[in-house]
Amino acid sequence: MTVTEFQVSGMTCGHCEQSVREEVASVGGVKQIEVSATTGRLVVNSAAPVADEAIVAAVRTAGYDAVRAAGAPTPPASTASSCGCC
Repeated sequence: MTVTEFQVSGMTCGHCEQSVREEVASVGGVKQIEVSATTGRLVVNSAAPVADEAIVAAVRTAGYDAVRAAGAPTPPASTASSCGCC
């Protein structure tokens, strides 16, 4: 099992998390997804390594930006709702 962590910006609520989860789940090889709007953290478990670009593209399709978290600082949590769903 391969575990890869990403930092996602722009998520503010559970609906945002669900949108990211649905798009990332469509990437081949992805087995499990953990995502938190509070921390901006996305953890992807896959049977074999999945290209970072595939995960980033899926997150973009959901309407957010993502970068691989290796060494990336955690951005401060936003208290403002900007996704338009809440």
